[in-house]
Amino acid sequence: MDRTSVKVVVAGGFGTGKTTLVGSVSEIPPLTTEEVLTQASVGVDDMTGIEDKANTTVALDFGRITITPDVVLYLFGTPGQDRFWFIWDELAQGAIGAIVLVDTRRLGTSFPAIDYFERRGIPFVAAVNRFFGECLYTEEEIRSALELDPAVPLVFCDARDRASSKQALIELVRHAMSRLPVAS
Repeated sequence: MDRTSVKVVVAGGFGTGKTTLVGSVSEIPPLTTEEVLTQASVGVDDMTGIEDKANTTVALDFGRITITPDVVLYLFGTPGQDRFWFIWDELAQGAIGAIVLVDTRRLGTSFPAIDYFERRGIPFVAAVNRFFGECLYTEEEIRSALELDPAVPLVFCDARDRASSKQALIELVRHAMSRLPVAS
Protein backbone atom coordinates (compact mmCIF):
# COMPACT_ATOMS: atom_id res chain seq x y z
CA MET A 1 0.00 0.00 0.00
CA ASP A 2 1.27 3.47 -0.89
CA ARG A 3 1.28 5.93 1.98
CA THR A 4 0.82 9.63 1.57
CA SER A 5 2.94 11.70 3.92
CA VAL A 6 1.67 15.16 4.81
CA LYS A 7 3.84 17.73 6.54
CA VAL A 8 2.32 20.21 9.00
CA VAL A 9 4.17 22.96 10.86
CA VAL A 10 3.20 24.00 14.39
CA ALA A 11 4.46 27.55 14.87
CA GLY A 12 4.02 30.55 17.10
CA GLY A 13 5.84 32.76 19.49
CA PHE A 14 7.97 31.81 22.46
CA GLY A 15 5.92 29.94 25.06
CA THR A 16 2.68 29.56 23.08
CA GLY A 17 2.42 25.77 23.52
CA LYS A 18 3.94 24.32 20.34
CA THR A 19 5.81 21.47 22.07
CA THR A 20 2.73 20.74 24.17
CA LEU A 21 0.44 20.53 21.12
CA VAL A 22 2.79 18.22 19.21
CA GLY A 23 3.12 15.99 22.29
CA SER A 24 -0.61 15.88 23.00
CA VAL A 25 -1.60 14.72 19.52
CA SER A 26 1.36 12.57 18.44
CA GLU A 27 0.78 8.83 18.37
CA ILE A 28 4.49 8.27 18.95
CA PRO A 29 6.60 9.69 21.77
CA PRO A 30 7.49 13.08 20.28
CA LEU A 31 11.04 14.01 19.49
CA THR A 32 11.79 17.28 21.23
CA THR A 33 14.89 19.41 21.36
CA GLU A 34 14.08 21.20 24.56
CA GLU A 35 16.84 22.67 26.66
CA VAL A 36 16.79 24.34 30.04
CA LEU A 37 16.54 28.11 29.92
CA THR A 38 19.75 29.54 31.37
CA GLN A 39 20.93 32.88 32.65
CA ALA A 40 22.12 33.60 29.10
CA SER A 41 18.49 34.14 28.07
CA VAL A 42 17.87 36.80 30.73
CA GLY A 43 17.26 40.07 28.95
CA VAL A 44 17.07 38.25 25.59
CA ASP A 45 13.86 36.23 25.93
CA ASP A 46 10.73 38.10 27.00
CA MET A 47 9.35 36.03 29.87
CA THR A 48 6.39 38.32 30.55
CA GLY A 49 3.39 36.13 31.31
CA ILE A 50 5.44 32.92 31.20
CA GLU A 51 7.73 33.44 34.17
CA ASP A 52 7.47 29.77 35.18
CA LYS A 53 8.72 28.52 31.80
CA ALA A 54 11.87 26.45 32.40
CA ASN A 55 12.59 24.89 28.99
CA THR A 56 12.64 25.99 25.37
CA THR A 57 12.80 24.32 21.97
CA VAL A 58 16.13 24.97 20.27
CA ALA A 59 15.63 23.15 16.95
CA LEU A 60 12.28 21.40 16.45
CA ASP A 61 9.62 19.13 17.82
CA PHE A 62 8.51 16.13 15.77
CA GLY A 63 5.43 13.97 16.02
CA ARG A 64 3.24 11.76 13.86
CA ILE A 65 -0.45 11.04 13.60
CA THR A 66 -2.05 8.49 11.28
CA ILE A 67 -5.21 9.84 9.70
CA THR A 68 -6.11 6.77 7.64
CA PRO A 69 -4.06 3.67 6.83
CA ASP A 70 -2.70 5.49 3.78
CA VAL A 71 -2.39 9.10 5.10
CA VAL A 72 0.07 10.14 7.81
CA LEU A 73 0.59 13.65 9.16
CA TYR A 74 4.10 14.54 10.25
CA LEU A 75 4.15 17.41 12.71
CA PHE A 76 7.11 19.79 12.93
CA GLY A 77 7.09 22.26 15.80
CA THR A 78 9.21 25.37 15.36
CA PRO A 79 11.30 27.09 18.00
CA GLY A 80 9.68 30.34 19.14
CA GLN A 81 12.55 32.75 19.74
CA ASP A 82 13.66 34.93 16.85
CA ARG A 83 17.28 33.77 17.14
CA PHE A 84 16.11 30.34 15.90
CA TRP A 85 13.96 31.59 13.00
CA PHE A 86 16.58 30.55 10.46
CA ILE A 87 15.31 26.99 11.03
CA TRP A 88 11.77 27.88 9.94
CA ASP A 89 12.55 27.85 6.21
CA GLU A 90 13.71 24.23 6.42
CA LEU A 91 10.79 23.16 8.58
CA ALA A 92 8.20 24.86 6.36
CA GLN A 93 9.54 23.48 3.09
CA GLY A 94 6.96 21.10 1.62
CA ALA A 95 4.37 21.71 4.35
CA ILE A 96 0.69 21.76 3.39
CA GLY A 97 0.13 24.34 6.08
CA ALA A 98 0.66 25.48 9.63
CA ILE A 99 -1.06 25.93 12.92
CA VAL A 100 -0.01 29.26 14.41
CA LEU A 101 -0.56 29.08 18.16
CA VAL A 102 -1.69 32.32 19.76
CA ASP A 103 -1.44 33.37 23.41
CA THR A 104 -3.90 36.23 23.98
CA ARG A 105 -1.87 37.35 27.00
CA ARG A 106 1.03 38.05 24.61
CA LEU A 107 -0.47 38.71 21.16
CA GLY A 108 2.68 40.42 19.90
CA THR A 109 4.50 37.09 19.86
CA SER A 110 2.09 35.88 17.16
CA PHE A 111 2.78 38.53 14.52
CA PRO A 112 6.09 37.14 13.21
CA ALA A 113 4.59 33.67 12.63
CA ILE A 114 1.48 35.05 10.94
CA ASP A 115 3.64 37.30 8.74
CA TYR A 116 5.91 34.38 7.89
CA PHE A 117 3.11 32.19 6.50
CA GLU A 118 1.22 35.05 4.84
CA ARG A 119 4.32 36.19 2.94
CA ARG A 120 5.02 32.69 1.68
CA GLY A 121 1.42 31.91 0.77
CA ILE A 122 1.38 28.88 3.06
CA PRO A 123 -2.12 28.09 4.39
CA PHE A 124 -2.44 28.43 8.15
CA VAL A 125 -4.98 28.59 10.92
CA ALA A 126 -4.60 30.78 13.97
CA ALA A 127 -5.25 28.64 17.05
CA VAL A 128 -5.87 30.48 20.30
CA ASN A 129 -4.40 28.30 23.01
CA ARG A 130 -6.66 28.41 26.06
CA PHE A 131 -3.97 28.00 28.68
CA PHE A 132 -6.17 28.76 31.64
CA GLY A 133 -9.69 27.93 30.54
CA GLU A 134 -11.89 30.45 28.82
CA CYS A 135 -10.53 33.18 26.59
CA LEU A 136 -11.30 36.74 27.69
CA TYR A 137 -11.71 37.97 24.11
CA THR A 138 -14.19 37.32 21.35
CA GLU A 139 -13.24 35.89 17.99
CA GLU A 140 -13.86 39.30 16.41
CA GLU A 141 -11.58 41.06 18.91
CA ILE A 142 -8.78 38.56 18.32
CA ARG A 143 -9.16 38.70 14.53
CA SER A 144 -9.00 42.48 14.64
CA ALA A 145 -5.97 42.57 16.96
CA LEU A 146 -4.10 40.05 14.79
CA GLU A 147 -5.30 41.71 11.57
CA LEU A 148 -6.23 38.27 10.24
CA ASP A 149 -7.47 37.95 6.70
CA PRO A 150 -11.15 36.88 6.82
CA ALA A 151 -10.22 33.70 4.90
CA VAL A 152 -7.86 32.53 7.68
CA PRO A 153 -9.65 30.24 10.13
CA LEU A 154 -9.45 31.16 13.82
CA VAL A 155 -9.94 28.26 16.21
CA PHE A 156 -9.77 27.88 19.97
CA CYS A 157 -7.88 24.96 21.47
CA ASP A 158 -6.15 23.65 24.55
CA ALA A 159 -2.76 22.36 23.42
CA ARG A 160 -2.69 19.97 26.40
CA ASP A 161 -5.82 18.18 25.22
CA ARG A 162 -5.50 15.57 22.44
CA ALA A 163 -9.06 16.01 21.11
CA SER A 164 -8.72 19.78 21.06
CA SER A 165 -5.35 19.62 19.27
CA LYS A 166 -6.77 17.15 16.74
CA GLN A 167 -9.62 19.55 16.02
CA ALA A 168 -7.11 22.32 15.24
CA LEU A 169 -5.31 19.93 12.86
CA ILE A 170 -8.59 19.03 11.17
CA GLU A 171 -9.35 22.72 10.62
CA LEU A 172 -5.90 23.23 9.12
CA VAL A 173 -6.26 20.28 6.74
CA ARG A 174 -9.72 21.46 5.66
CA HIS A 175 -8.39 24.97 5.07
CA ALA A 176 -5.36 23.74 3.13
CA MET A 177 -7.52 21.44 0.99
CA SER A 178 -9.94 24.29 0.24
CA ARG A 179 -7.06 26.25 -1.29
CA LEU A 180 -6.04 23.48 -3.69
CA PRO A 181 -6.77 24.16 -7.34
CA VAL A 182 -9.88 22.46 -8.63
CA ALA A 183 -9.10 19.68 -11.11
CA SER A 184 -10.64 20.25 -14.52
